[in-house]
Amino acid sequence: MLHVATFYHFTTLDDLTSMRERLLALGGQLALKGTVLLAPEGLNATICGPRAAIDEFLTSLASDGRFGGMSVKYSRAAGDAPVFLRFKVKLKSEIVTMGVPGVDVREHTAEHVAPQAFNTLLNDPAVAVLDVRNRYETEIGSFAGAEDPGTASFREFPEYVAERFGADRDQPVAMFCTGGIRCEKASAYLVEQGFTKVYQLDGGILRYLEEVPQDESLWHGDCFVFDQRVTVDHDLQPGGHVQCFACRRPVAAAELSSPHYQEGVSCPACFGEKTEDARAAYRERQRQMDLASHRGRSHLGPEAQPADDAGSD
Repeated sequence: MLHVATFYHFTTLDDLTSMRERLLALGGQLALKGTVLLAPEGLNATICGPRAAIDEFLTSLASDGRFGGMSVKYSRAAGDAPVFLRFKVKLKSEIVTMGVPGVDVREHTAEHVAPQAFNTLLNDPAVAVLDVRNRYETEIGSFAGAEDPGTASFREFPEYVAERFGADRDQPVAMFCTGGIRCEKASAYLVEQGFTKVYQLDGGILRYLEEVPQDESLWHGDCFVFDQRVTVDHDLQPGGHVQCFACRRPVAAAELSSPHYQEGVSCPACFGEKTEDARAAYRERQRQMDLASHRGRSHLGPEAQPADDAGSD
Protein backbone atom coordinates (compact mmCIF):
# COMPACT_ATOMS: atom_id res chain seq x y z
CA MET A 1 0.00 0.00 0.00
CA LEU A 2 1.37 3.39 -1.00
CA HIS A 3 0.60 6.50 1.02
CA VAL A 4 0.36 10.18 0.08
CA ALA A 5 1.66 12.90 2.39
CA THR A 6 0.68 16.54 1.93
CA PHE A 7 2.51 19.23 3.90
CA TYR A 8 3.69 22.83 3.82
CA HIS A 9 5.56 25.20 6.08
CA PHE A 10 6.15 28.95 5.96
CA THR A 11 9.71 29.81 6.97
CA THR A 12 12.62 31.82 5.60
CA LEU A 13 14.75 29.86 3.14
CA ASP A 14 17.89 31.46 1.74
CA ASP A 15 19.68 28.29 0.60
CA LEU A 16 17.20 27.20 -2.07
CA THR A 17 19.64 25.76 -4.60
CA SER A 18 21.57 23.60 -2.15
CA MET A 19 18.35 22.51 -0.45
CA ARG A 20 16.87 21.51 -3.78
CA GLU A 21 19.86 19.27 -4.48
CA ARG A 22 19.65 17.65 -1.04
CA LEU A 23 15.94 16.92 -1.34
CA LEU A 24 16.29 15.61 -4.89
CA ALA A 25 18.98 13.19 -3.73
CA LEU A 26 16.95 12.10 -0.71
CA GLY A 27 13.76 11.59 -2.69
CA GLY A 28 15.63 9.54 -5.27
CA GLN A 29 17.33 7.46 -2.60
CA LEU A 30 13.95 6.67 -1.01
CA ALA A 31 12.26 6.01 -4.40
CA LEU A 32 9.57 8.59 -3.67
CA LYS A 33 7.36 10.28 -6.26
CA GLY A 34 5.88 13.74 -5.96
CA THR A 35 6.45 17.47 -6.14
CA VAL A 36 8.23 19.72 -3.66
CA LEU A 37 8.10 23.49 -4.13
CA LEU A 38 10.73 25.70 -2.49
CA ALA A 39 10.57 29.49 -2.26
CA PRO A 40 12.02 32.19 -0.03
CA GLU A 41 8.79 31.97 2.02
CA GLY A 42 8.97 28.19 2.66
CA LEU A 43 8.10 24.72 1.37
CA ASN A 44 4.96 23.12 -0.12
CA ALA A 45 4.82 19.46 -1.08
CA THR A 46 2.88 16.32 -1.85
CA ILE A 47 4.86 13.06 -1.98
CA CYS A 48 3.93 9.42 -2.49
CA GLY A 49 5.58 6.17 -1.47
CA PRO A 50 5.70 3.52 1.24
CA ARG A 51 4.91 4.98 4.66
CA ALA A 52 8.39 4.13 5.98
CA ALA A 53 10.05 6.04 3.12
CA ILE A 54 7.78 9.05 3.63
CA ASP A 55 8.52 9.04 7.35
CA GLU A 56 12.27 8.95 6.67
CA PHE A 57 11.94 11.92 4.31
CA LEU A 58 9.97 13.88 6.91
CA THR A 59 12.39 12.96 9.68
CA SER A 60 15.23 14.34 7.58
CA LEU A 61 13.28 17.57 7.03
CA ALA A 62 12.47 17.85 10.74
CA SER A 63 16.19 17.69 11.57
CA ASP A 64 16.32 21.20 10.10
CA GLY A 65 14.98 23.45 12.85
CA ARG A 66 13.26 25.68 10.31
CA PHE A 67 10.65 22.95 9.76
CA GLY A 68 9.76 22.30 13.39
CA GLY A 69 6.09 21.70 14.05
CA MET A 70 5.19 21.06 10.42
CA SER A 71 1.75 19.48 10.05
CA VAL A 72 1.27 16.54 7.66
CA LYS A 73 -1.95 15.15 6.13
CA TYR A 74 -1.99 11.52 4.98
CA SER A 75 -4.20 9.71 2.50
CA ARG A 76 -3.90 6.53 0.45
CA ALA A 77 -2.98 5.80 -3.13
CA ALA A 78 -4.91 3.23 -5.16
CA GLY A 79 -3.03 0.04 -4.30
CA ASP A 80 0.55 -0.02 -5.60
CA ALA A 81 0.13 2.71 -8.22
CA PRO A 82 2.09 5.93 -7.46
CA VAL A 83 0.01 9.08 -7.82
CA PHE A 84 2.91 10.98 -9.42
CA LEU A 85 5.10 10.10 -12.38
CA ARG A 86 8.41 11.30 -10.98
CA PHE A 87 10.03 13.13 -8.07
CA LYS A 88 10.62 16.84 -8.62
CA VAL A 89 11.87 19.73 -6.53
CA LYS A 90 11.09 23.14 -8.05
CA LEU A 91 12.28 26.60 -7.11
CA LYS A 92 9.50 29.22 -7.08
CA SER A 93 8.97 32.84 -6.08
CA GLU A 94 6.00 31.76 -3.90
CA ILE A 95 4.96 28.34 -2.60
CA VAL A 96 1.37 29.29 -3.31
CA THR A 97 0.92 32.01 -5.90
CA MET A 98 -1.33 34.94 -5.04
CA GLY A 99 0.82 37.51 -6.81
CA VAL A 100 0.67 40.07 -3.99
CA PRO A 101 4.19 40.85 -2.75
CA GLY A 102 4.95 41.13 0.93
CA VAL A 103 2.09 39.08 2.41
CA ASP A 104 3.59 37.82 5.68
CA VAL A 105 1.92 34.59 6.77
CA ARG A 106 4.05 34.25 9.90
CA GLU A 107 3.20 37.76 11.11
CA HIS A 108 -0.48 37.89 10.16
CA THR A 109 -2.63 34.80 10.54
CA ALA A 110 -6.24 33.88 11.13
CA GLU A 111 -7.69 31.90 14.00
CA HIS A 112 -7.32 28.21 13.10
CA VAL A 113 -10.57 26.31 13.67
CA ALA A 114 -10.48 22.55 14.28
CA PRO A 115 -12.47 20.40 11.82
CA GLN A 116 -14.91 19.34 14.53
CA ALA A 117 -15.77 23.00 15.22
CA PHE A 118 -15.94 24.21 11.63
CA ASN A 119 -19.59 23.19 11.23
CA THR A 120 -20.49 25.92 13.73
CA LEU A 121 -19.11 28.55 11.35
CA LEU A 122 -20.80 26.92 8.36
CA ASN A 123 -24.14 27.10 10.16
CA ASP A 124 -23.73 30.71 11.34
CA PRO A 125 -25.50 33.11 8.92
CA ALA A 126 -23.42 36.00 10.24
CA VAL A 127 -20.20 34.42 8.93
CA ALA A 128 -19.13 34.60 5.28
CA VAL A 129 -17.59 31.17 4.62
CA LEU A 130 -15.40 31.32 1.52
CA ASP A 131 -14.18 28.41 -0.59
CA VAL A 132 -10.69 29.71 -1.45
CA ARG A 133 -10.21 27.26 -4.34
CA ASN A 134 -10.61 27.61 -8.07
CA ARG A 135 -13.82 27.11 -10.00
CA TYR A 136 -12.85 23.71 -11.44
CA GLU A 137 -12.34 22.48 -7.85
CA THR A 138 -15.50 23.92 -6.30
CA GLU A 139 -17.63 22.40 -9.08
CA ILE A 140 -16.65 18.90 -7.87
CA GLY A 141 -17.47 19.37 -4.21
CA SER A 142 -17.73 21.90 -1.41
CA PHE A 143 -19.36 22.60 1.94
CA ALA A 144 -23.07 23.28 2.14
CA GLY A 145 -23.68 27.01 2.39
CA ALA A 146 -20.16 28.07 1.42
CA GLU A 147 -19.61 30.99 -0.97
CA ASP A 148 -17.84 30.23 -4.24
CA PRO A 149 -15.72 33.19 -5.43
CA GLY A 150 -15.73 31.69 -8.95
CA THR A 151 -12.04 32.38 -9.46
CA ALA A 152 -10.05 30.78 -12.28
CA SER A 153 -6.81 31.17 -10.32
CA PHE A 154 -5.71 32.20 -6.83
CA ARG A 155 -4.35 35.45 -8.30
CA GLU A 156 -7.96 36.63 -8.67
CA PHE A 157 -8.71 36.33 -4.94
CA PRO A 158 -7.67 39.91 -3.95
CA GLU A 159 -9.95 41.35 -6.64
CA TYR A 160 -12.81 39.15 -5.40
CA VAL A 161 -12.30 40.39 -1.83
CA ALA A 162 -12.44 44.02 -2.98
CA GLU A 163 -15.68 43.43 -4.88
CA ARG A 164 -17.33 41.22 -2.26
CA PHE A 165 -16.60 43.24 0.89
CA GLY A 166 -15.85 46.77 -0.27
CA ALA A 167 -14.86 48.85 2.76
CA ASP A 168 -16.48 46.46 5.26
CA ARG A 169 -13.76 45.09 7.55
CA ASP A 170 -15.99 43.89 10.42
CA GLN A 171 -17.71 41.08 8.50
CA PRO A 172 -16.59 37.75 10.05
CA VAL A 173 -14.90 35.66 7.35
CA ALA A 174 -14.05 31.94 7.49
CA MET A 175 -12.10 30.18 4.75
CA PHE A 176 -11.19 26.68 3.66
CA CYS A 177 -9.10 25.07 0.92
CA THR A 178 -7.68 21.63 0.11
CA GLY A 179 -4.81 21.33 2.56
CA GLY A 180 -4.70 24.74 4.24
CA ILE A 181 -1.94 26.59 2.43
CA ARG A 182 -4.09 28.88 0.29
CA CYS A 183 -6.06 29.81 3.41
CA GLU A 184 -2.80 30.72 5.16
CA LYS A 185 -1.96 33.21 2.42
CA ALA A 186 -5.56 34.40 1.98
CA SER A 187 -6.12 34.93 5.70
CA ALA A 188 -2.84 36.82 6.08
CA TYR A 189 -3.94 39.05 3.20
CA LEU A 190 -7.31 39.75 4.86
CA VAL A 191 -5.70 40.52 8.22
CA GLU A 192 -3.27 42.90 6.50
CA GLN A 193 -6.25 44.54 4.80
CA GLY A 194 -7.78 45.26 8.19
CA PHE A 195 -10.38 42.49 8.57
CA THR A 196 -10.99 41.99 12.28
CA LYS A 197 -12.53 38.50 12.44
CA VAL A 198 -10.81 35.96 10.20
CA TYR A 199 -10.95 32.18 10.60
CA GLN A 200 -9.60 29.23 8.63
CA LEU A 201 -10.23 25.50 8.65
CA ASP A 202 -7.16 23.96 10.28
CA GLY A 203 -5.64 21.35 7.99
CA GLY A 204 -8.06 22.13 5.19
CA ILE A 205 -10.65 19.87 3.61
CA LEU A 206 -8.34 16.85 3.77
CA ARG A 207 -8.16 16.99 7.56
CA TYR A 208 -11.91 17.63 7.83
CA LEU A 209 -12.63 14.50 5.76
CA GLU A 210 -10.17 12.56 7.90
CA GLU A 211 -11.61 13.59 11.26
CA VAL A 212 -15.33 14.37 10.83
CA PRO A 213 -17.65 11.35 10.48
CA GLN A 214 -19.88 11.34 7.41
CA ASP A 215 -23.06 11.48 9.49
CA GLU A 216 -21.85 14.81 10.96
CA SER A 217 -20.24 16.14 7.79
CA LEU A 218 -21.46 19.13 5.78
CA TRP A 219 -19.16 18.27 2.86
CA HIS A 220 -20.82 17.31 -0.44
CA GLY A 221 -19.10 15.68 -3.40
CA ASP A 222 -15.45 14.81 -3.97
CA CYS A 223 -12.32 16.85 -3.26
CA PHE A 224 -9.85 17.71 -6.02
CA VAL A 225 -6.25 16.77 -5.22
CA PHE A 226 -3.06 17.69 -7.04
CA ASP A 227 -1.98 14.26 -8.23
CA GLN A 228 -3.11 11.48 -10.56
CA ARG A 229 -5.97 10.38 -8.30
CA VAL A 230 -7.61 13.65 -9.43
CA THR A 231 -10.19 13.51 -6.62
CA VAL A 232 -10.75 11.75 -3.29
CA ASP A 233 -14.06 10.92 -1.65
CA HIS A 234 -15.12 11.42 1.96
CA ASP A 235 -13.14 8.32 2.98
CA LEU A 236 -10.03 9.78 1.29
CA GLN A 237 -10.17 7.01 -1.28
CA PRO A 238 -9.62 7.83 -4.99
CA GLY A 239 -12.78 9.43 -6.38
CA GLY A 240 -14.61 8.97 -9.67
CA HIS A 241 -12.87 11.54 -11.89
CA VAL A 242 -10.14 11.48 -14.49
CA GLN A 243 -8.10 14.47 -15.62
CA CYS A 244 -8.12 16.05 -19.04
CA PHE A 245 -4.45 16.44 -19.94
CA ALA A 246 -5.28 19.12 -22.49
CA CYS A 247 -6.69 21.61 -19.96
CA ARG A 248 -5.93 19.76 -16.68
CA ARG A 249 -9.51 20.04 -15.47
CA PRO A 250 -11.26 17.09 -13.78
CA VAL A 251 -13.70 15.09 -15.88
CA ALA A 252 -16.62 13.27 -14.24
CA ALA A 253 -17.48 9.70 -15.25
CA ALA A 254 -20.71 10.88 -16.92
CA GLU A 255 -18.71 13.21 -19.18
CA LEU A 256 -16.56 10.43 -20.62
CA SER A 257 -19.34 9.56 -23.09
CA SER A 258 -19.45 13.12 -24.44
CA PRO A 259 -18.43 13.52 -28.10
CA HIS A 260 -16.13 16.31 -26.89
CA TYR A 261 -14.14 13.95 -24.68
CA GLN A 262 -11.12 12.27 -26.20
CA GLU A 263 -8.47 10.87 -23.90
CA GLY A 264 -5.44 13.14 -23.81
CA VAL A 265 -6.97 15.53 -26.38
CA SER A 266 -10.07 17.35 -25.11
CA CYS A 267 -13.00 17.34 -22.70
CA PRO A 268 -16.39 19.11 -22.65
CA ALA A 269 -14.89 22.02 -20.69
CA CYS A 270 -12.03 22.78 -23.07
CA PHE A 271 -13.20 21.53 -26.47
CA GLY A 272 -14.20 25.02 -27.60
CA GLU A 273 -11.05 26.63 -26.15
CA LYS A 274 -8.42 24.73 -28.13
CA THR A 275 -7.46 25.12 -31.77
CA GLU A 276 -7.41 22.15 -34.11
CA ASP A 277 -3.62 22.47 -34.30
CA ALA A 278 -3.43 22.16 -30.53
CA ARG A 279 -5.72 19.12 -30.53
CA ALA A 280 -3.57 17.54 -33.25
CA ALA A 281 -0.50 17.97 -31.03
CA TYR A 282 -2.34 16.41 -28.09
CA ARG A 283 -3.42 13.47 -30.29
CA GLU A 284 0.18 12.84 -31.28
CA ARG A 285 1.30 12.99 -27.64
CA GLN A 286 -1.42 10.50 -26.68
CA ARG A 287 -0.46 8.26 -29.62
CA GLN A 288 3.14 8.17 -28.40
CA MET A 289 1.97 7.33 -24.87
CA ASP A 290 -0.30 4.54 -26.13
CA LEU A 291 2.50 3.16 -28.31
CA ALA A 292 4.93 3.13 -25.41
CA SER A 293 2.35 1.37 -23.24
CA HIS A 294 1.72 -1.25 -25.94
CA ARG A 295 5.45 -1.94 -26.13
CA GLY A 296 5.70 -2.22 -22.36
CA ARG A 297 7.86 0.86 -22.07
CA SER A 298 7.56 3.79 -19.73
CA HIS A 299 6.32 7.06 -21.15
CA LEU A 300 6.08 9.77 -18.50
CA GLY A 301 3.59 11.91 -20.38
CA PRO A 302 1.94 14.94 -18.76
CA GLU A 303 1.72 15.54 -15.05
CA ALA A 304 -1.65 15.43 -13.34
CA GLN A 305 -0.90 18.57 -11.34
CA PRO A 306 -2.44 21.81 -12.67
CA ALA A 307 0.31 24.08 -13.94
CA ASP A 308 -0.85 27.16 -12.00
CA ASP A 309 -1.12 25.54 -8.59
CA ALA A 310 1.27 24.54 -5.88
CA GLY A 311 2.37 21.07 -4.95
CA SER A 312 -0.08 20.42 -2.14
CA ASP A 313 -2.79 22.94 -2.62
